[in-house]
Amino acid sequence: MGKQINSAYNPPANHPPDAAGGRKLKAGRRWESPLAGYLFISPWLLGFFLFTFWPMIQSAYFSFTEYSLLEAPKWIGLDNFNKIINEDRLFYKSLGVTLWFVFISVPLKLMTALLVAVLLNRKLRGMHIYRTLIYFPSLVGTSVAIAILWSNMLGTDGFVNKLLSYIGIEGKSWIGSPDTALGTLILLAMWQFGASMVIFLAGLKQISPELYEAASVDGASKVRQFRTITIPLLSPVILFNLVLQTIAAFQMFTQAFVITKGGPINSTYMFALYLYEKAFGRLEMGYASAMAWILLLIIGAVTALIFISSRYWVFYATDGGKSK
Repeated sequence: MGKQINSAYNPPANHPPDAAGGRKLKAGRRWESPLAGYLFISPWLLGFFLFTFWPMIQSAYFSFTEYSLLEAPKWIGLDNFNKIINEDRLFYKSLGVTLWFVFISVPLKLMTALLVAVLLNRKLRGMHIYRTLIYFPSLVGTSVAIAILWSNMLGTDGFVNKLLSYIGIEGKSWIGSPDTALGTLILLAMWQFGASMVIFLAGLKQISPELYEAASVDGASKVRQFRTITIPLLSPVILFNLVLQTIAAFQMFTQAFVITKGGPINSTYMFALYLYEKAFGRLEMGYASAMAWILLLIIGAVTALIFISSRYWVFYATDGGKSK
């Protein structure tokens, strides 16, 4: 009798063992819908379309118009672009200053970040504290407060000149001289190497210590190990940092605006600063929009050149050590 009762309650093989199990299965199937993913990313999508994509569409339209924010846009075709390329001398001046800043500050910043990352890639007591302290300046490095502090330090009566006076050197206003003003901004950019350093450090952690041990057994020096092991295996990370820092350097604005305001004699007149003055100083929004799209094309061209050149110096382990 007991066997008959037990067999009567045996569930069929093609059904879930119990109602709870059935609910779990249905719940699992319900969450397989892609709508759940879109729901989670909807805040980001909303922000992207409202604050990035739609302003880009508006900027593209305004670049072909005469628009001063106070009057309705007036369609003028390619006149803004023609005026920028053929008549605007400040455009070429600001572009030249920006290119100098990019081509000098980015390599120096990446070399500093890589050097510090190699030094921090050691198993020492309290190393996490050193890493935090070294990274901290990058959290506040692009702020207005740091720009003001940097301006005071490098002024005529600043901290740097006071230190130089102790060793008998008479300083000058480093941000007030056309010969050194751009150099101070480059130095400030180098100081903000923390983000690149963290990425380099993550890449160094992925390199097997066995490679260095084998090289040491073969008699390779530390310098040769760095040149033949670290640099090739870290080259994809170098490419990543190079692209990010190049794009960021082209858009440098806060430091030039707060510290030098483009002076002296336009020696630090960055492209982004000129664009800002055109848009919000002279209310030439259509002209500024055209400048913004030209900057986008320049950044795209430089980035494309970096990727093309990467075929000759970036190595991937999955491709047998060759870059495609």
